[in-house]
Amino acid sequence: MQFQVEQIIDTLFIIYRYMIIIYILMSWVPNMRENFIGELLTKLVEPFLAPFRKFIPPIMGMIDISPIIAIFVLQFVPVGLKGILRYLFW
Repeated sequence: MQFQVEQIIDTLFIIYRYMIIIYILMSWVPNMRENFIGELLTKLVEPFLAPFRKFIPPIMGMIDISPIIAIFVLQFVPVGLKGILRYLFW
């Protein structure tokens, strides 16, 4: 049971990382964020990226590195979540 829950957590966070990467790549294509998938990704990804954008300004006024930092931080969230679940339930 514990292994299955940890597998699900890992899978969900991997999917979310890919969603962020796709969202970033969509910014390079004009009007790509205005279709259904773009709007859906905006609703799912932007709330996570917004706090990073508040504290990390764009480089040279153009290059937004906040998604890179957000993905880096997202690497550690499943580890902490699994640790909390182990402490509480297993």
